[in-house]
Amino acid sequence: MRVLIAEDERNAREFLKSLLEEFGTVETITEASNGAEALKLIREQTPDLVFLDLEMPELTGFEVIRRLDADETPLIAFVTAFDEYAIKAFEVNAVDYLLKPVEPERLGQTLKRAAERLGDSSEHRQAVEGIRQSAGAGSGELEFLPVKTGEEISLVKVDEIASVVADGELLHITTKENKKYLINFRLKDLETRLGEDRFIRLSRGALANVSMLTAASTMPGGAYLVELENGQKIQASRSQSKILRDRLLRL
Repeated sequence: MRVLIAEDERNAREFLKSLLEEFGTVETITEASNGAEALKLIREQTPDLVFLDLEMPELTGFEVIRRLDADETPLIAFVTAFDEYAIKAFEVNAVDYLLKPVEPERLGQTLKRAAERLGDSSEHRQAVEGIRQSAGAGSGELEFLPVKTGEEISLVKVDEIASVVADGELLHITTKENKKYLINFRLKDLETRLGEDRFIRLSRGALANVSMLTAASTMPGGAYLVELENGQKIQASRSQSKILRDRLLRL
């Protein structure tokens, strides 16, 4: 497997390279210190897999991908110190999304996934096509929501999310099984990605899965207290209660 490390921090490049050298599946390792250099080396050396930092000088990781033609695009594994890009990283069908500092065991899983895609030509084509179509889009509905659990990113099925409640810059995700997750994302931006047919806004800071609404009781002032399938109760605002009534509570 031919690998390119695109990372502007020298120490981070050397650390990742030293880890990769321990794996027998890696044949050659090339390094790029900025986005423009990464783009040039991808075109010249056609690596199988690129470990791509998202925040780099000259071109960001996503800008590098957008400038590649379909036949130039390798498999991508994002490497970053921040988890705020996780949603978009999974949208572009990346092989993996690694948080710094990279753990050897986690890196091994990434290489295994890449090898599986490279060994299946149809899956490889689909993965590359997904990267090309989605790198600049960021507008389609999500099927999975990536959330950080410990040092890893877990995928939560959107259809299993019961509610999303904002608390400042953080979003509290609760599933139908009452599992709870916390992500750093804007509620307004996430709302457009969950789909208006699947989720309804209950207030300025809360969304609920339409399929999991089980009851609504009237509160003083005409607002509704909504109950979900998981037993969770959320009070809707007066303005959103009217929308809720018109959309769901009338025959």
